[in-house]
Amino acid sequence: MRYFFMITILLSSLYSQTIKDISNVIGIRENQLIGYGLIVGLAGTGDKSKFTIQSLQNLLRNSYIKIPASSITSKNIAAVMVTADLPPFSRQGDKIKVKVSTIGDAKSVDNGELLITQLKGVDGNVYALAQGTIAANENNKTSGFIYEGATVENEIDFSLKDENFIELSLLQNSAKNADLVETKINDKFGKKLATAIDTRTIKVMKPADISIVKFLSMVQNIELDSSFKKKVIIDISRESLITGGDIIIDPVTIARNSFTIRIDKSGLSNEAWNDPKQNPGVDIGDNVKIADKPVVNIDNAMINTKAAPTISDLVRAMKVMKLPMSEIIDTLKMIKEMGAIDVDIEIRG
Repeated sequence: MRYFFMITILLSSLYSQTIKDISNVIGIRENQLIGYGLIVGLAGTGDKSKFTIQSLQNLLRNSYIKIPASSITSKNIAAVMVTADLPPFSRQGDKIKVKVSTIGDAKSVDNGELLITQLKGVDGNVYALAQGTIAANENNKTSGFIYEGATVENEIDFSLKDENFIELSLLQNSAKNADLVETKINDKFGKKLATAIDTRTIKVMKPADISIVKFLSMVQNIELDSSFKKKVIIDISRESLITGGDIIIDPVTIARNSFTIRIDKSGLSNEAWNDPKQNPGVDIGDNVKIADKPVVNIDNAMINTKAAPTISDLVRAMKVMKLPMSEIIDTLKMIKEMGAIDVDIEIRG
């Protein structure tokens, strides 16, 4: 049995965003890899597609075993696409996680063995080799992961050592944020090092007496105002959610087949909505009913807190309702789409 974990960072000082949270360094990024492979050892849950049979026949032929395709009737094999992200500065011998997804009519890849598979970049070069036993997703057995399932064979040539400047690219286009980042960096070092080239790009010159790595660390860890958009991280493979403890949900109603969630100000002003004296809060058990259509009804209050309801309160209530993680993810997406929360939702495989 898997358990769903929620990590709530309650202290705003621990959750304050840094430049690293809202920008990328141009030139330092992950690279996507892809490959075509075969899985063997499935317990009758594989596929019998023509390309799968042909792939197995070619594999056997490379081992000097000739066998007609008509004699291959096993459903213990499956053809899959294998993908992975190659982290920046990866070195030969590093291990990376790979994702495996069927492309035929296989029913499950759980506990199957991926045969050695070349993972290529968009330039056609092989950067990693994948192989290992697959752990299928809980809610979708036709895809899964192999943790540390690929070994890096070739490195991407990129060096920071001789760089005398870095360029930051903001995740969102904003003249206000570009100006703020420029100001924060210049204030940090006490001189004009950063220049906003446009509303997303900031060029930062490196002082002569600091190494590029130390300089990059200092820049990325500069704290920013709390007005920046916060982030909710959902890790599907680990069944975990990371969120700040102060991300407030505005009034909204979500009605789905299995449950309804209603958050209502009931006439309260914005000031009263966030005032603990006027919005005192209630215990989670009073407002959650586990039934055919359980309802989380937050009227003039919130769940298990003393201010307006937050994402952590909502997720806690949905856990009490024993809702699957897929429902929690979809609900957070709906609330974001309706404008009731102003966050970035990052879903990790």
